[in-house]
Amino acid sequence: MKPPHMNRREFLRTAATWVAASAAATSSAAPARKTATDLVPLGRTGLRLSRLGMGTGSHGGRVQAELGPQEFTRLVRYAFDRGITYFDMARNYRTFPMIADAIAGLPRERLFLLSKIGGQPERPAEVIDELLKTYRTDYLDCLLVHCQVTETWTDEQKRLMDAIDEAIEKKKVLSKGVSCHSLPALEVAAKSNWVQVNLVRINPQARHIDGPQKTVGGSGNDIRPVLEQIRIAHNNGHGVIGMKIIGNGDFTDPADREKSIRFVMSVPEVDAITIGFKSTAEIDEAIERINRALAEVSA
Repeated sequence: MKPPHMNRREFLRTAATWVAASAAATSSAAPARKTATDLVPLGRTGLRLSRLGMGTGSHGGRVQAELGPQEFTRLVRYAFDRGITYFDMARNYRTFPMIADAIAGLPRERLFLLSKIGGQPERPAEVIDELLKTYRTDYLDCLLVHCQVTETWTDEQKRLMDAIDEAIEKKKVLSKGVSCHSLPALEVAAKSNWVQVNLVRINPQARHIDGPQKTVGGSGNDIRPVLEQIRIAHNNGHGVIGMKIIGNGDFTDPADREKSIRFVMSVPEVDAITIGFKSTAEIDEAIERINRALAEVSA
């Protein structure tokens, strides 16, 4: 309805001016600031997860398991309340039997549950069913072949990979990939058509990152080859999740944690990261550092 004392031509001119001004204001509005708890796309999987995830396997899960079930549950709930919806788990972590109680009652549709299985299980399909039963969930958002170190891992783990594919067909698993602990394994993973998600060790101090040694405990001393493989994986449509951001817990100096988080947040090919927390203060610190780093990257 046009205002009184305004003819139709004046009304249309005023309306057009208002629409143009509104469009200009909208187009000039600052983009939303990125945060640690944004839901971000994971490569071309079609899935989203919080940019920051909570790891439950620090030193094989010992760090989190030693909190005890009650405190571990409190920590998981605190992480969720802060906006962390991605939880990184594995069958061989000491926290494996603690997860179900920790996430019980949380809205499953808001969680991104990533788990891992490795070794040479005789009946891998049964192992996958065991994961679902233990976590008390109907599906996993992502399942990784765990801790690979050789350039022939796709041949060695063919039976396990086939079982994961079968689980995807049955909607027990929504996406698949691998976590690597050597550069030879990572080079294969980055080019693999089977892999959808790469879990990659990354920090600028090159602490516990992938190197040429084909052993679980091997470590490189140069982040550049790792970054090259991350770019290859990303260009192939893989989701990339960073781990060892805190140097496997070695970065006790806050300056090291700040340096690492700033660096990783500046790598555009890394979709999300996982950090193993043992206290609410560590969660708060990580969120604060990531938010600050993202603000500077976007500036």
